[in-house]
Amino acid sequence: MFEDDNRPAASALPSSTPAGWERATIEKLLFAQLKEQRAARRWRLVMRLLWLGVFAALAWGIWNANRLTSSVSTPHTALIEIEGTIAANAEASAENVVASLNSAFEDSGAQAVVLLINSPGGSPVQAGIINDEITRLKTLHGKKVYAVVEETCASAAYYIAAAADEIYVDKASLVGSIGVLMDGFGFTGLMEKLGVERRLMTAGQNKAMLDPFSPQDETQKAYIQSMLTEIHNQFIAVVKKGRGTRLKETPDTFSGLVWSGQQAVAQGLADGLGNVDFVAREIVKAESIVDYTQRENVGMRLARQFGVSMGQGLFEAAAAHSFAPLK
Repeated sequence: MFEDDNRPAASALPSSTPAGWERATIEKLLFAQLKEQRAARRWRLVMRLLWLGVFAALAWGIWNANRLTSSVSTPHTALIEIEGTIAANAEASAENVVASLNSAFEDSGAQAVVLLINSPGGSPVQAGIINDEITRLKTLHGKKVYAVVEETCASAAYYIAAAADEIYVDKASLVGSIGVLMDGFGFTGLMEKLGVERRLMTAGQNKAMLDPFSPQDETQKAYIQSMLTEIHNQFIAVVKKGRGTRLKETPDTFSGLVWSGQQAVAQGLADGLGNVDFVAREIVKAESIVDYTQRENVGMRLARQFGVSMGQGLFEAAAAHSFAPLK
């Protein structure tokens, strides 16, 4: 057969149809929709996991409360642990310790309260709040408080222990450090060597007090020292009130020195050697020990951390969805 020579050759046909751009646009829209559907499924899963964590935390809290309630029906020794740095956002904060104290004192089965202390100290404000609350609750409920020192009971930790009726230590415990400090750094000499100039503007002549990049002012230094001395005197007054005639005061008692448990007993900073079991059995006469320490349980901690992570993820996802162009 003969071919028509007037037909265009195959190579001369256009490589794409006029609707090619429409197809590309539809594909982009479909991929975008698919991506949104996948994201929605992921967030639904995240929300389910979040609620599961919340329910688990609630169940854990209820179980702990029931366990404590069932344990306090008979006479026992109430235990509260004060461990680590004493600070507002720490486990040994005044908020947590005071809540523990209230629970222990209000329970009719608790014959006495034992503070198990293992702390190098911390905030005098937090320690003062706890000390005041111990004194108030002892008067209100007529129950005794005993402090038992494990490794360390220093500075603000001893401030708390001074409110106890009696203090028991191990012979090798570290006790004392009745003093106050405020520390920092000065970089003025280093800045001079490096040729760095400090440019600081303030309203109020003492606003930049303790600025590490400015020379130390003697007047400001004297003011800070007087403030530290005042807080130190408050600490001394608390110790003298708590220890009374048992305290064998020497020039070093309030110097900030720390002593072994055996030395502390000799100086009247502690009453004897003994651990928690000894105090519960021999002093309180209630061997059964119930822990009233307020702690953030694992479920609540995970739920809180998960909530923060999810909030950050939601923000990032929203930002990406709002500003990321379709590809």
